[in-house]
Amino acid sequence: MSEFFAATLSFPTALFSFALLVVLGYWLLVALGGAGIDVLDDDESGVAAPVFDVIGLGGVPTTVAVTGLVSVSWFLSLIGTVAIGAVGLGGVAAALLGGVILVAAAAGAVWLTRFAVLPLRRFFRDGPAPSKHDFVGRVCVVRTGRVDTGFGQAELTSADGSAAVIQVRQSAQHAATDPLRQGDSAVVYDYDPAADLYWVAALEGNY
Repeated sequence: MSEFFAATLSFPTALFSFALLVVLGYWLLVALGGAGIDVLDDDESGVAAPVFDVIGLGGVPTTVAVTGLVSVSWFLSLIGTVAIGAVGLGGVAAALLGGVILVAAAAGAVWLTRFAVLPLRRFFRDGPAPSKHDFVGRVCVVRTGRVDTGFGQAELTSADGSAAVIQVRQSAQHAATDPLRQGDSAVVYDYDPAADLYWVAALEGNY
């Protein structure tokens, strides 16, 4: 155990050990309700978000990215420090190798943290929750033989690229002048929440 503590207080691990204590203290405050998870972020993009986007760590709160970087850097540097001690290096050689380990630990932390934040991004998406009203104004393709006031389905691609099959209806006036059939394109112009369906009109160019 004494060797472990000696390694945590040796260069370069000591640098990350101090940062890790700060991170642990912060999450303790979060757990006690004394701080928010987005304490380093502003209302728009976050203090360090542009930097993190460049290195592939965007999409999560700054504190989450920093926690990942510090934790992984500490662990990698600890492994390197223990290895230096195991081979018995000292003096200038140990200092030079410690500098290499410092850089390698930081670079490795960026690479590993990028993979760690991938599944977390879905929980920290900006903006309001998706709404069925978001489909209004989008173009859909009719998938049934016809669309009228009481029947019809269409396929629509949402803003995130996913496809959805929706219930669509056409007003009597539109159905008389511009009837919709399978394969036709239509524009969604209204949503009826009571019936959970969309009103559509023929898109120019179907004929």
